[in-house]
Amino acid sequence: MKFTIKPIAVKQALIAMSVTIALAGCANTNESANASSVAAENMSQLSESQKIQSLTENYFNESMALNPVYSTFVGETKYNDKFNEPLSDELLAKNLAFEKKYLAAVKQIDPSKLSGQDLLSYEVFKRDLEVGIRGFELPEHLMPISQFGGVHSYFAMLGSGSSAQPFNNAEDYRNFMQRAAGFAVYMDSVISTMREGIKQGVVHPKPIINKLIPQLEAHFVDDVTQSVFYGPVAALDQNNNISEQEKADIKREYITVIEQQIIPAYDKVAKFVAGEYLENGRDTVGLSALPDGKKWYEYRIETNTTLPLTAEEIHEFGKQEVARILSEMIKVKETVGFDGDLPAFFEFLRTDDQFYFDSKQGIIDGYTEVKERINQKLPLLFEVFPKADYVVKPVEAYREASEAGASYMPPSPDGSRPGVFYINTRDLKGQPKFSLETLSIHEAAPGHHFQIAIQQEVEGLPKFRKFGGYTVFAEGWALYAESLGKELGLFTDPYMWYGRLSDEQLRAMRLVVDTGLHAFGWSREQAIDFMLDNSSMAKSDVVAEVERYISIGGQALAYKIGQRHIRMLRNKASAALGDKFDVRKFHTQVLIDGALPMPILEAKIDRWIESQKS
Repeated sequence: MKFTIKPIAVKQALIAMSVTIALAGCANTNESANASSVAAENMSQLSESQKIQSLTENYFNESMALNPVYSTFVGETKYNDKFNEPLSDELLAKNLAFEKKYLAAVKQIDPSKLSGQDLLSYEVFKRDLEVGIRGFELPEHLMPISQFGGVHSYFAMLGSGSSAQPFNNAEDYRNFMQRAAGFAVYMDSVISTMREGIKQGVVHPKPIINKLIPQLEAHFVDDVTQSVFYGPVAALDQNNNISEQEKADIKREYITVIEQQIIPAYDKVAKFVAGEYLENGRDTVGLSALPDGKKWYEYRIETNTTLPLTAEEIHEFGKQEVARILSEMIKVKETVGFDGDLPAFFEFLRTDDQFYFDSKQGIIDGYTEVKERINQKLPLLFEVFPKADYVVKPVEAYREASEAGASYMPPSPDGSRPGVFYINTRDLKGQPKFSLETLSIHEAAPGHHFQIAIQQEVEGLPKFRKFGGYTVFAEGWALYAESLGKELGLFTDPYMWYGRLSDEQLRAMRLVVDTGLHAFGWSREQAIDFMLDNSSMAKSDVVAEVERYISIGGQALAYKIGQRHIRMLRNKASAALGDKFDVRKFHTQVLIDGALPMPILEAKIDRWIESQKS
C-alpha cells in the first residue's frame, strides 16, 4: 500500500534508465588504464583516510555527470539542462567500466588503517561496487520503465514545477526546455530497448503493461494548459525575477516544447507499449519464468535485504508472521466485542462507514492532526531530530490512479523545500481512519522523514552516503519505527492498534507473496486471494500491491527483514549493556551515520556496544 519515494529509490530507477543492452565482456577494454587513472591522482602521497575520502568524492562527482537527472534530485544544479544519455550498448559498457575502475582503486586502500566514518565509507563503497557490478550480468535494462517507476514518471515530477527542478529565473526555464529535448531522444531509446527485450523474451507481464499505458496516455492533452508540464508556465506571472518581455518569450517557447517535444515523446512510447509491446507481453508473472530468472531473483533478494537469505527461509518466516499477527487481530476483535469470526470482522472493517473519511480534505486534515500529536511525544525515545520539517499533501491527480496509498519525498538538501508525506486520496476506502497513527509514523516521523532528513543533514558524511541508501535500512527503520508506537503512548484505541497490526500484516504477507510469485510459481490470482484471506485490505489495494510485487520483485522483502534485524540489534545491545542501555542513544547510533547495509550496521553497533561497557 505504500511505496516510498526516497533518494535510493530515485537513484535506482534513474540508473536503470542509464543501463543498456548488455553484451558479456564488452566493457573490458581499457579497464586497467581506467583503474590506474583513478589511483594516479597523487594517491600514493595521501594517507589511507585521505584516499577513501578523495576516491568517494571523485566517484560521486563523476556519477552526477553520468546521471544528470539524479543529480538534480540531490540538489546538484550543474547538469539541470541535461538529460541522461540514450540507452545503448555503448552506454552500458561505459557504466560498467566506470564501476570497475573504482573497484580496482578502492582495493588498493588498506582498511586496517581506517576508523570511524572512513572505515564505514570503505566498507560501504567496496561492497556496493562489488554487488553492483554483478548486476550487469542480468537483463534488468531491457525493462526500463514500469508502472512503479522510470523516466516517464520522474520527468513529469520534475516538469510539474513542484519537485526538484528549479524554476526561479529565466535560465532555469531554459534549462528545462533543453532537458526536454534530451528526454525526447531518450524516449526513443526506451522503445528500441524494450523492442530488444521482446527479442530476448524479457518483457513485462500483461497486467503490468496495462497499468503502464494510462500513465503515458495521461500526458495527451488537447489543451496545453491542462498538462502537468504547464505548471511552471502558469507560475510565470508571479515570478518577479523575470522581466515581462522574457516571460512572454519563455511562455511561447515553453508551450512549443510541450506541444512539439514532450507530448509527442509520450505519445510515441504509449502507442508502442499499447500495441507491439502489449501484444508480446507475457502471461506469466514471476521472475522465475524469465531467462536466468532464479539467479535474477536471488540477486534481488541480496540487493534488497543486504543479507545472505534464501527465498525458502523468507517464505517460511513470512508464513509464521502472518499466523502470529492473525492471532493478535483476533484479540482486537474480542476486545471491541465484535460478534462474528475474523473474516466477518475484516468485512466490517472494510465496509463500515465509521472507519472512513467522507472527503479527500478530511484525510489530509486527519494526518495533519496526527502529525502534531506524534511530534510532541518523540523526545521520549529520541535525542536527535531532523532540522527540516515535512508537510502532508495529496498525490497529484495525474499519478494517483497508479500510485501507492502513501509515499514520502525527502526535503531538499539545503532545507529550502520541506519533506512531503503524500497521501493518495483517490479512493476514500483506501485510507481507513485506523491507519492514521501507524502510517504517519512509517512515512513521516519518526520513520522515513527522520531517517532520510537526518542522513542528508549529517555534517561530514560523504555525498555518496548522504544521498545513497538501502531499501532494507530505510524500510526496515520505518517499520521498526511503527513498533515504537506503544512506547510513544500511541495505539491506545484498539482500532488504531488494529491499524498497526494491519500494516505489519501487509509486510508479513509480502514475504509470502513476493517469494511465492518469483520463486514458487504463484499466479497473480493466487497472490490476491492469499492477501484477501489474511487481511481486511480493500481488493483494489490488494491488486495494486500484488502488481507492485510482480513489477519490482524483491523490494517488498526489505521491510520485515530490516525491522527484524534492527530489533535484533536493539535486543543485543540491551542484553549486553543492561542498566547502561539508553534506547535514545541506540536510535542515534542507528540513524547518525546514514543508511548502511545490515551486516555493516551490525558491525558498527557491536563496536558501539563495546565502547559503552567501559
